[in-house]
Amino acid sequence: MTTSIATAVSAEIIIKKSRFIAHIHPVTGRAEALALVDGYWKQHPEARHVCWALLAGGESGMNDDGEPSGTAAKPIMNVLQHKHLDGVLGVVVRYFGGVKLGAGGLTRAYTDATATALLEAEYITSIAQTQLKIALPFSEEGRVRRFVTQHGGEVLGVNYSNIEALLQLQLPQDQSANLLQEINNLCAGQLRLTSN
Repeated sequence: MTTSIATAVSAEIIIKKSRFIAHIHPVTGRAEALALVDGYWKQHPEARHVCWALLAGGESGMNDDGEPSGTAAKPIMNVLQHKHLDGVLGVVVRYFGGVKLGAGGLTRAYTDATATALLEAEYITSIAQTQLKIALPFSEEGRVRRFVTQHGGEVLGVNYSNIEALLQLQLPQDQSANLLQEINNLCAGQLRLTSN
């Protein structure tokens, strides 16, 4: 199960005359995230820094963009991880206000900007799915279709051979083994997995 946000959210905070504008986006991967970061540079050409952190499975990453190491991207990442998010990009645009904040001040500012933006977020949870193909007697197709739908699955497709119905299913990954066993019981042991 993973958690993301439904739509992009933003917030701005001002600390000692520096503006920190946070934007949190749901994203599908690194390419989309980097395009958004580039867009923020174009929107804010006078900004001193555009720092970001991406949580997207194996494509995760972060960039301090010239801020002292560990004072910008890591705090953004920590907030996203604390919320157990995935498929999310956090960007904070900083306009320098003339007063140095020090490492601790920067860390707090980037943390607070990110957390403030997430106060407006609508969180969505998705359950990992698995797809598989099964073969079963024609007479059991209707009953199996109802069972799959009632248990959070979906029938993605159906084909017919001369002797059986071939169903392509999508099932919640964490329940797939138990559901297959129950489907097999419904079919009196006549279910078989297929690669066709």
